[in-house]
Amino acid sequence: MKMNFNLNLVQSQKLVMTPELKQAIEILQFNSVELNEFIQDEMLSNPVLKSENQPNTHGEDAPAPQEENKSLDAKEIFEKIDWKDTTDDYRNERYQRYQDDQDEMNYDNFVASEDTLMDYLMGQLELSSLSGVEKEVGMFLIQMLNDNGYIDVALDEVAKRFHLSEEKVEDVLFFLQSFEPLGVCARDLRECLLIQLSNGTIKDPVAREIVDNYLEDLGKNKLSKIAKEMDIDIESVKEAIETIRTLEPKPGRMFASLRGVRYITPDVYIKKMDGEYVVVVNDTTAPRLRISNFYKKMLTEGDVNENALEYINKKLVDALKLIKSIEQRRNTIYKVVNAILKAQYDFFEKGPVHLKTLTLKDIADEIGVHESTVSRAVNGKYLQCPRGLYEIKYFFQSGVSSVYGDGVSAESIKTVLKDLIDNENPKKPLSDQHISDELNKLGIQISRRTVAKYRDELGILATSKRKSY
Repeated sequence: MKMNFNLNLVQSQKLVMTPELKQAIEILQFNSVELNEFIQDEMLSNPVLKSENQPNTHGEDAPAPQEENKSLDAKEIFEKIDWKDTTDDYRNERYQRYQDDQDEMNYDNFVASEDTLMDYLMGQLELSSLSGVEKEVGMFLIQMLNDNGYIDVALDEVAKRFHLSEEKVEDVLFFLQSFEPLGVCARDLRECLLIQLSNGTIKDPVAREIVDNYLEDLGKNKLSKIAKEMDIDIESVKEAIETIRTLEPKPGRMFASLRGVRYITPDVYIKKMDGEYVVVVNDTTAPRLRISNFYKKMLTEGDVNENALEYINKKLVDALKLIKSIEQRRNTIYKVVNAILKAQYDFFEKGPVHLKTLTLKDIADEIGVHESTVSRAVNGKYLQCPRGLYEIKYFFQSGVSSVYGDGVSAESIKTVLKDLIDNENPKKPLSDQHISDELNKLGIQISRRTVAKYRDELGILATSKRKSY
């Protein structure tokens, strides 16, 4: 075998992940809140970037006209930059009419002072007869309550912490269980309901026995079994169940704070104007960027040393890449949502029943991008339309085929399924097979197993648990 060295020229294509491409991909998958935080961080690290609403600093003025005696290198750099999209005078009219909505005061940010469950119980503890270490145990147990008012700590751990017997800690717990709201400081649902039946105005021995011994059977709607084992008629069981339904299974939720509420900021709006739907990407949550006049003037006025010129040039390039990536993100999201609007037009006109099957590939082929780009453009983002607020992923629906040859989305099937169950006879609820037969009559080809799957996703109980005696 002959071995030698050769020099060959080979032409090939490959994808290179440049820093600019990585940044564009990262920005694309941001939602509006994450984009705003990212831009704020970039503005801190890049002094060339300015917000359009940010006042001028360093005595900034409009850029002065270029003079003949300025440095040629500075002129060349200045001329290479396209200032059209970055000057102070540039305003995009597409966003202007939505700016006023963002400037309005949001009264949801002003929440009155609220008493928490802990504050309410601590106030009762201060007025109680407990003192010394028992009071300390009571304070500790109150601090260990979860949002529903249940104890989240084992009593043996509390006993070790305060060097007491477990029986003594349990006595303190029983004392706290007499506090308002009734049912608080329980260790489980059974104890919570029993506290309310024992300490409250409701005195129903049948209800108490059902909660104490047949709570699991009650959850499975086995009323006949409960009546047989308790040796009472089923009407007495039904009356006791009505009593149990008046109890509060989560006594702490009446103290739920509005401060824990998190509001969703839509990333895209679809509005109907003059009979047509218009897609608007929400860019008002993040500041619109421009280039600082101060650094423009440094390039056009006076002498700039080589190190400063290199630094400014680098930051200008970074700033323009960022502005370009943000604009590219906006355009991609606009194209994706606009394609969704066309594919799911019947939904926006007629409602969820008319949702069609749709995949990422369908939208990717429609706008000429890769599926991963569509996935990044919709992931974690929300759409506000006349029918409400939806996660954009909601419009990508799987489904089953119909006798008419087109696909029926899972959401449409769930809507029809829920309507059938809402209108059923409570004493003779529809079985999954009966619902499957009814949907097949409507032209939706679906099996009993698929019906059971969709029913579980809707949180609807099985036939036996829906039956009313």
